[in-house]
Amino acid sequence: MSSETPVGPGARVELRFSLKLESGEVVDSTGENTAVFDVGDGNLLPRFEQAMFGMLAGESSSLLVIDGFGEHNSENIQRMPQSQFTSDMELSEGLIVSFADQQKAELPGVVVKVYGEYVEVDFNHPLAGENLIFQVEIVDVEQVTNDIIRV
Repeated sequence: MSSETPVGPGARVELRFSLKLESGEVVDSTGENTAVFDVGDGNLLPRFEQAMFGMLAGESSSLLVIDGFGEHNSENIQRMPQSQFTSDMELSEGLIVSFADQQKAELPGVVVKVYGEYVEVDFNHPLAGENLIFQVEIVDVEQVTNDIIRV
């Protein structure tokens, strides 16, 4: 592995990170452990990967990532009849409910409002619309492929 290799397409990156809201609240962290990912493999969101492009092993940075999990989309809030939920489920605001999308993948939603015979469910990522502080320490970078991964 070479400390001369910058983070970019085709790189395998070992890092430590913490992810904070602008308020300072930590929402994710590797702690003292490290994590390894290949740029473009889907383990990190593209906005976080791109914020690290050009960094070298041994470098640390605090990066502001605007709308790291995308913008909050009002079309992702769905009104559903209570009859679509099991009768033993106690529906309340803030409850996280797991649904399956068309490909049978898990799709979590947060109950926003319960009224009458309807339930409003928000399928946006809980951090959608939030600006995030991505504190990162690059431990090692290795060029593993010359393929350009489209992100």
